[in-house]
Amino acid sequence: MDAWRQGAALELWQSLVHEAADQRGQALDEAQEAYLVFVLLRYQREQTLLARTQALAWLHAQQQVGQRRIDALRDVGDHCLLIAGLFPGVAQRRRVSEGYFIDLGRGAYAEVAQTERRGSADLFAQLAAGFAGLVGTLRAMRAMRGPAMELSLAVP
Repeated sequence: MDAWRQGAALELWQSLVHEAADQRGQALDEAQEAYLVFVLLRYQREQTLLARTQALAWLHAQQQVGQRRIDALRDVGDHCLLIAGLFPGVAQRRRVSEGYFIDLGRGAYAEVAQTERRGSADLFAQLAAGFAGLVGTLRAMRAMRGPAMELSLAVP
């Protein structure tokens, strides 16, 4: 049953990402699209996404070493991507600029790219460079699906 749910969720997120990218007229490359779908799957049941202070998470990541640092920075980038794209009102409520989460997320991914020694360094450099486009795709998804999109990420 879990495999079926995962497969159905995967297909749903892929479909939504494709539709949103088409609507924007800016297709994502295969790596960016796959990573965005992965992030949506990974965090679709996350209940504390909006409760975290991303700047503090970034500072915590700076205190880590090795793979822990890379993972913590990736998480900051992922969270900022989702917040900037699907929950744009969070910036206003927290009294930060709209670009705050974009800049923080882009920087976290860029730092992963610089720190990573394995093959994913190129992917994270690509994600950092295309961060605003990924946010735009998520915002297009949100506009297409409205409040139901927020619920799909918030309801366990």
